[in-house]
Amino acid sequence: MNAFDDLDIDALRRRRGIKWTRYPADVLPAWVADMDFDVAEPISEALVQAIEIQDLGYDPARRHDELRGVFRDRVAERFGWELPLDRIALLTDVVQGLFLGVSTFSRPNARVVVQTPIYRPFKAAVTGTGRRIRFNPLAHDGARYAMDLDALTHDPQTEMLMLCNPHNPSGRCFERSELEALAETVVARDWMVLSDEIHADLVYDARPHIPFASLSPEVAERTITLMSASKAFNIAGLRCAFAIFGSDAQLAQFESIPAPSRGSVGSLAVTASLCALKYGTPWLRALLPYLQANRDWLAAALRARIPEIGFSPPEATYLAWLDCRALGLGVPPEQHFLERARVALSAGREFGHPSEASGSEHFVRLNFATSRQLLEQIVERMAKSL
Repeated sequence: MNAFDDLDIDALRRRRGIKWTRYPADVLPAWVADMDFDVAEPISEALVQAIEIQDLGYDPARRHDELRGVFRDRVAERFGWELPLDRIALLTDVVQGLFLGVSTFSRPNARVVVQTPIYRPFKAAVTGTGRRIRFNPLAHDGARYAMDLDALTHDPQTEMLMLCNPHNPSGRCFERSELEALAETVVARDWMVLSDEIHADLVYDARPHIPFASLSPEVAERTITLMSASKAFNIAGLRCAFAIFGSDAQLAQFESIPAPSRGSVGSLAVTASLCALKYGTPWLRALLPYLQANRDWLAAALRARIPEIGFSPPEATYLAWLDCRALGLGVPPEQHFLERARVALSAGREFGHPSEASGSEHFVRLNFATSRQLLEQIVERMAKSL
């Protein structure tokens, strides 16, 4: 049996994270972006060893330096992107980076471009810091979502664009030509770019992930990139991320924020992230084909069991963005599937805005990073509820 198939639902329900505790025990959760799989053995062993020797004190600076160096080397190897070590900062998580990035690199009341449907903290980072959202919805061409740069007319109040690459929830892995077209727009209009690339390791079909800042020095100097080992290695609750600054001026502006306001990474988070980046690649290589097979199975199962649901299989992430408009449910689809199927999905309305034509409130996001057996139960429950 494949190790990723060997999941015990009773063991999953003993976990204390929100995925398996938010809903009653008869509900199968497929909502928040946590994987159900056990972490890579080197990560688990390192954490257990740290607990056994009570290694829970403050980390010395050299451990943070080691982590930044390991991250730099892995980015160079995996993405062909050479980074200056002194422009890599540690954060507690990518969401913190979104809020700090917007508040530090745009002015109060400025407009910030957000490409919907989008992960909810993008919008919260704009409105929560006193900026204004400028919506730029992705366009669906019948096969997949794409950036609609023609809709971005000039606006002198726009100062920043928030990019999600790979994109959550559509699962797009943007191609070089798309990113280069975006780069032309942001350079011509002198915008900053805040690029969330947390799913960079979770790309399918031999596609390359292209960091936006790697396109050119001119693009890099106006881009802040956020990355983490958290999604690919299933350690999100340990809270550790990386911010990569494209210029010394950016870094100096970031460091002008008092250090306590920027937070600090915990010792177990450093331990787990170091092990993930140094020793987790074999586990990740085994994981990706399993996730891709789950994606392909899900696409076939929906066509066979619920063909009314629209689904463009993701090129990256383990998240499926499902169009339920043709079901004619009369209630939000996440409500229907929770009440009638006992399946918990993420509500589409969280990812969109009321005026957009795609009607995100009629979508749901499904997390397929679980065993095939549980995924089959999820789809079967959804189909029977209809």
